[in-house]
Amino acid sequence: CISKLASLNRISSEREEALVRMAFEKDPNLLILSKYYSRDLEKFEKFSSLIAIVTTEDRELPPDAIVIGGGLAGLAATLNILDRGGTVTLIEKEHVLGGNSAKASSGINACCPHNNTYGDEVESFMKDTVKSAGDAAQLSLISTLVGNSEKAVTWLKDRVGVDLSLLAQLGGHSHKRTHRPSNGMAGAEIIFAIQKAVRKYEKSGKVKILVDSKVTQLITNDDDTRVIGVEYQNLKGKASPSTPPSVQTLLSPNIILTTGGFAADRTPKSYLDKYRPELMNMPATAGEFSTGDGISLATSLGAGMVDMDKIQIHPTGWVDPKDPENPNKVLAAELMRGVGGILINEKGKRFCNELGTRAYVTDMMLNHDPDYASEGKWNVDHKIPTFSLVLSSSAALDGQKHVNLYQHKGLLTKIEGIEALANWMNLTKTEEEETKTLRQTMIQYQSSAKQGKDEWGKVSFRGVPSPDLENETFYVGTVTPVLHYCMGGVTIDENGNVLNENQEIIHGLHAAGEVSGGVHGNNRLGGNSLLECTVYGTIIGQKIPIQSTTTSPYQSNNKDEESLSKTPVDVMNTPISMEELSQHDSPEDCWVAIHGTVYDLTDFAEEHPPGAESIHILAGKDGTEAFQAVHNMGTLEEFEDVKKGILVA
Repeated sequence: CISKLASLNRISSEREEALVRMAFEKDPNLLILSKYYSRDLEKFEKFSSLIAIVTTEDRELPPDAIVIGGGLAGLAATLNILDRGGTVTLIEKEHVLGGNSAKASSGINACCPHNNTYGDEVESFMKDTVKSAGDAAQLSLISTLVGNSEKAVTWLKDRVGVDLSLLAQLGGHSHKRTHRPSNGMAGAEIIFAIQKAVRKYEKSGKVKILVDSKVTQLITNDDDTRVIGVEYQNLKGKASPSTPPSVQTLLSPNIILTTGGFAADRTPKSYLDKYRPELMNMPATAGEFSTGDGISLATSLGAGMVDMDKIQIHPTGWVDPKDPENPNKVLAAELMRGVGGILINEKGKRFCNELGTRAYVTDMMLNHDPDYASEGKWNVDHKIPTFSLVLSSSAALDGQKHVNLYQHKGLLTKIEGIEALANWMNLTKTEEEETKTLRQTMIQYQSSAKQGKDEWGKVSFRGVPSPDLENETFYVGTVTPVLHYCMGGVTIDENGNVLNENQEIIHGLHAAGEVSGGVHGNNRLGGNSLLECTVYGTIIGQKIPIQSTTTSPYQSNNKDEESLSKTPVDVMNTPISMEELSQHDSPEDCWVAIHGTVYDLTDFAEEHPPGAESIHILAGKDGTEAFQAVHNMGTLEEFEDVKKGILVA
């Protein structure tokens, strides 16, 4: 169009030169104009006259990448690009970052040098992952996952600053290789730290974070050979409730999909309804935002899909006694069984190897339904069975952080003695019979532990109840199978490129995390989700071309220019009584005491990854117990500027 207008003398040579330069620089306005009016010379001329000529020095280049989704995969890709001197616009449809990654509690897998203490090797990790993936295993994707695991955990420790000093052995693993913090939940600690690292780039303009914003369409160039941008809506920017949000356009040479899975979408014609309709009534741990947005965006451009029917049912989601029918469940972490938790049915008996894969344990639970046992398929109209998850005192001590959290949420109950435990479980027998059956179950478990193997093939026994069952302290809660993870998604290669239905790269489009498929095959091992997000997010973040090579604050080791000034000593020492604290008990005025110090968390609540509600319920109270259940003391260093004083009796 530019050359035609010039040849017809309808634009000056200076204007022609300016438009050509803008085309070379991929000016967003000119690219959009070319896409829609390249075949209409009159309109192109008319609308191109509205484009102001901006000098190269004044022009703001489009970001090196647009990341769609603010969970761990998106944040890992973002931070890697920023650390290389690049620019990113991160778009998240929720009000806070973190996604389902913030809920992860068991840890992140990696085969690191110190794992050799437990006889672990990369080959063993690979074997376990391939075995879990079954006949759907894609060896190149699994090899990339496992082979980069040490590097991923080292990066989280050294660059992001996360404590991952503890090791555990989860179900389906032949060795201890799941890393978690010594004081805090893995997902919450990782998201808090990596979000902090990313936000340090906000003041310099290297990263722009758009929350409450939903991408509605991917934009391609004229011949549809490359993705060049997105259209998105600000969900909070509506002029009125009846007016749809305005659509905005943002261009970039690279779009990274990290939008998560689709397990929470139970609407008609959803991916869940299409591929696994029998699971439509099963509860889920995934947040309500898990609706397959990224898959829809990618497939609109011809992206392939893989393993869409492979939806992981986690065997243990907590049944909240205060709201047992709620379709959204809190996950009872794999670690609860890893430290020695055992599963007991309504007859007071064990029925499986609790350290088996998620698929195996779930199958053994669902087999309590006669139709499922005979047909191997769940009936959508049947009631999902429930079971008791029981920990001894030693097992609870080993998983104390999780136990404290679940007790705080009212999901786990402390019970003294075997008789009281039998009564709590309300077994389908007389009181005397149920206590006898449960005692026999425990005695048999103790015997199997001594022999080193039980009838279901369990060979690792931690947290075995003490011989004195009458005086043992138990921790028990009700669990049920829950939709937890979607193994299926858009097809990718080992570099995170999205592939079309012919296995060809869709240039400019990348994907990492649960939105992608094929990495886990038939079944994902616990601890491999955070690993996948970190590994593939990093791979993509390291390969994205950088338009400018400005030194990042991290590369230059400069101190954070946004570092917070210390709170004045007189404020830090201001005495605050419980009576005064209790007066600040609303979302608009939210003070919380933690470890003897009072903080004003009014503004922070909306940025809290798990959501503002968990902060608001502590308004005007001492939140130390709730804080300890999730976070470590180091987290409080970030709140020096909102200290209000010292809590006094």
